[in-house]
Amino acid sequence: MTFYRLSDLLPEKRLIQLILVLPVIYLLFISSSGYQDYNEKNSWTVVIDPGHGGKDPGALGRISKEKDIVLGVGLKLGNYIERNFDDVEVIYTRKTDEFIELDRRAEIANKAKADLFISLHANSWENRNIAGSETYAMGLHTDARNLEVAMKENAVITFEENYTTKYEGYDPESPESFIVFSLMQNTFLEQSLQFASYVQTQFRDRAKRIDRGIKQAGFIVLWRTTMPSVLIEIGYISNSNEEKYMISDTGQDYIASAVFRAFREYKNAIERKSDFSQAALDTTRIHFMVQISASKRPIPAESEYFKDLDDVKEFKTDKLYKYAVGNEYSYDEIMKYIQIIKTSFPDAFIIAVRNEKIIPLREALNEINE
Repeated sequence: MTFYRLSDLLPEKRLIQLILVLPVIYLLFISSSGYQDYNEKNSWTVVIDPGHGGKDPGALGRISKEKDIVLGVGLKLGNYIERNFDDVEVIYTRKTDEFIELDRRAEIANKAKADLFISLHANSWENRNIAGSETYAMGLHTDARNLEVAMKENAVITFEENYTTKYEGYDPESPESFIVFSLMQNTFLEQSLQFASYVQTQFRDRAKRIDRGIKQAGFIVLWRTTMPSVLIEIGYISNSNEEKYMISDTGQDYIASAVFRAFREYKNAIERKSDFSQAALDTTRIHFMVQISASKRPIPAESEYFKDLDDVKEFKTDKLYKYAVGNEYSYDEIMKYIQIIKTSFPDAFIIAVRNEKIIPLREALNEINE
C-alpha cells in the first residue's frame, strides 16, 4: 500500500499557492450551501444516484454493464425506503437508462435540500479475484488505490461538453485537482462517515459480503453536494462470481436491503440524537422509550448485545439494570419505533420516563391525555 503526502504530489511553489487559496474556496462553498437540518424540516429527503447511464456504460463485465446493475439496485433501494417510511421522500437522479451529467446529479440533490445522497457504483480491477463492497466519503485520499478508483469514476465527465470550464479547470489526470476537491467537503464528513459505517456493517454482518472498508477520495459527484453524501461500490464487476451475483434478482435484493437497513439505522440515530438533545432541555417532560433488556448486573455499553444500537440508556432500579433506546414525546411515534426494535428484540416494550426515572406507563398516558 502506497501513501502520499501533499508534497509528493505537488511542486513546492504550487503547494504554497494551494494552501493559501483553500480557506477562501472553502468559505465560499459552505456559505452557498443549501443544506437544511432535519430538525427544521421534520421530514427526510433521500437522493438515490445510480451511477453512469446512457452513453456512459461505466465498468464492463463479461456479461453486464455497471450502469444496468446499479440502476436495478437503486430502484429496489428506493422501493424499500418508500414502503417503510411515510416521512421520507425518495428522489432518483435517474430511473431509466439515460446519461446524467455529474454536476446535474449534485444539483438535483441540492435543489431538493436532501438529507442524504447515495451514489451507487460497481467497481472493476485488473486482478479478477478481488471482490467485496466498499463505501467512500469525500476526502483526501492517502492511498494510491483510492485515488485510482476516484479517477475511474470521475472520467465520466469526458462524455460532457466543455467539462474543463464546467468543473472549474478540473483535470481528471491531475492529483492537484483531486486535492482541492477533497478538502472542500469536510462540513458533512462526520455524518457521511457515520452512514458509511452502517452500510459496511450491514454488508458484512447481514448480507455476508466481503467488507473492503470505509474510504475517502475525491469524487466529483460528491464534491458539490451540500449534505452528507457517500459513494458505494457495491461489488466488483471484474470478478465473474460477483458479477453473476450482482446481476441476479436475489443479489440485488440483498444489496439494496443492506443499504436500506443502513439508512434506517442512520435515520434513527440522527432523530434520537435530536430528541435526546431536546429532552435534555426539559427533563420534567414525559417521554417514551423502548426497553430492550433488564439484568441483575450492568451490561457494558460496548457489549455485542448493543452492537446495532445507538444511545442506549441505562436505568438503575433497586434490583435491576434496565436498558432502553429511542426517545419520543409522542406515543404514536414510539409505537412506530418499537416495531423496528422488535425485529431484533421481540420482547421489547414501551416505557415512560420523566426526570431520568421510569414511571408507570398508564400514569404517563393519563397525564398527557388530560
